[in-house]
Amino acid sequence: MAVTQLGSKLFLAAFFATSLTCTRATFAQAYSSSDATSEFTVASLPDAPSALLEQQQQPSQSQPQQQPPAQKPTEPSLSDLGLSNKPDPDLQARLDRHTQMLKIHQRLGLITLAPLAAACISSAAAPPDPRNGGGNTVGRDIHVGLGSLSVVMYGLTASYAIRAPKIPEGPVKGGIKIHKYLIWIHAPGMVLTPILGAMAFSQANNGEKVHGIASAHAAVAWTTVASYTAAIVAVSWPIKL
Repeated sequence: MAVTQLGSKLFLAAFFATSLTCTRATFAQAYSSSDATSEFTVASLPDAPSALLEQQQQPSQSQPQQQPPAQKPTEPSLSDLGLSNKPDPDLQARLDRHTQMLKIHQRLGLITLAPLAAACISSAAAPPDPRNGGGNTVGRDIHVGLGSLSVVMYGLTASYAIRAPKIPEGPVKGGIKIHKYLIWIHAPGMVLTPILGAMAFSQANNGEKVHGIASAHAAVAWTTVASYTAAIVAVSWPIKL
């Protein structure tokens, strides 16, 4: 009976030891498999900083490089066309002098109208009368004085237009064109009128009746005054003093 109990105890001890050994072996195998799987998983994952760097570089590589803005073509300058845009002091001085002298010419022309009109009015008292010692000598002297003043003023007025610096200009039109055309009428008239007047004055002093070409003195004088007035109106209307 004692032997049987001892054998039973030894059998249980051996069975328990065998079971414990198997359990440890199974646990060790499972642990080693989990470590391998874990190592495989960790090894297969990419390095975090490297993956982040690649993700940051991919958009920049996919974007096209920006081209520099195209330069806008510049327009040709005056120097490219062979012209100069620099101020010309000499030309500006000539323009200023030209303008100033023409303004004086215009003002003197308006002033000259006064002695011209007075000379025409005084001509009514100037006709010589051979039957009365040559007529009214006082009225004639006044007429001669006013006529002489008109000639002097006319010459002074014309001198400012003649002496003004010449400036290149385009085709003349309008009132200025009429003004220049009328010069061919009143300029010769201002020369002929005093000559014919002097001839008429000499004939009257000699007790003669005015005759010949001297008798055209009045007609030439009125034609001169009319053309001169029209020339002024052509460039000065409305007239401003």
